[in-house]
Amino acid sequence: MAVIHDNFALRDRVVLITGGARRVGAEIARTLHAAGANVMIHYRSSAAAALALADEFNRLRTHSAAIFAVHLLSPEAPDKLIAATLLEFGRLDILVNNASSFYPTPVGQITGLQWDDLMGTNLKAPLFLSQAAAPSLRAQQGLIINMVDIHASRPLKAHPVYCAAKAGLAMLTRSLARELGPEIRVNGIAPGPVLWPEGDMDEALKREIIGKTALKRQGTPQDIARTALFLAKDAPYLTGQIIAVDGGRSI
Repeated sequence: MAVIHDNFALRDRVVLITGGARRVGAEIARTLHAAGANVMIHYRSSAAAALALADEFNRLRTHSAAIFAVHLLSPEAPDKLIAATLLEFGRLDILVNNASSFYPTPVGQITGLQWDDLMGTNLKAPLFLSQAAAPSLRAQQGLIINMVDIHASRPLKAHPVYCAAKAGLAMLTRSLARELGPEIRVNGIAPGPVLWPEGDMDEALKREIIGKTALKRQGTPQDIARTALFLAKDAPYLTGQIIAVDGGRSI
């Protein structure tokens, strides 16, 4: 359960989070909402989860959350999502590019559709959504947070397209920080073993991955959410950086 932070340090700020209905996205939404922010929850197919989360938030604070469904790879998605946020809340302070596709693409079996999907959700969508959000964020001295991955720099076997897309997102984070400064800060968070992929995963493999961290334990979605809160609340001089929240896996 999220903790109320610093007497609503983000009071009246507006956050748009893609893929915000479930898993890490939902925890980021809870944490920023608990700190006072109003939240636009984007989703593609998780309608029930998005509605439940928005209802949870609105019971705590009236008109503090809304939802919007769109396929991020549709050409009109960025403008529609920004327009819906501005119509609902009148401003935009923080964009969290969290939505992502993840699945294996072994060499020899990679298809064009897989390339378009993985590159699209992990790299193209964050770029064009950031571009569409830039005027509104600039007006508020705002922030973009991109959800990267430690596998942007440490390739994961059988996932070359996903890893390449996240590597591109890491460079996009730095490039946007340079392009959009001084008004807009742009940073990334690179999670390590925080949540396992949905579906079956071998327990021995989980133990092996955890064993490769310096802290010898799995992280939690709250670890990622607290980092997002830090970037939003306590890091006004931090931009162009990617923070690895991975228990030391990357070292």
